[in-house]
Amino acid sequence: MNLNSVNAGETYLIKDIQTEDEEMKSFLFSLGCYSGEPITVVSQRKGGCVVSIKDGRYNIDNGLAQAILI
Repeated sequence: MNLNSVNAGETYLIKDIQTEDEEMKSFLFSLGCYSGEPITVVSQRKGGCVVSIKDGRYNIDNGLAQAILI
């Protein structure tokens, strides 16, 4: 299951980042988004979602959200 199919306001553990795009993996890792890290979906939006990782909030698009498996 990826972040596009979860409920807002819930916290999940990241299982994997599933993409062949190394630049995308590197970007998500720089946000603190990696396997075993908790991630909270603050709100769902039409073009993506707002997530909270560690002490930061980020607006990510549907492509990034699809790559994050929980």
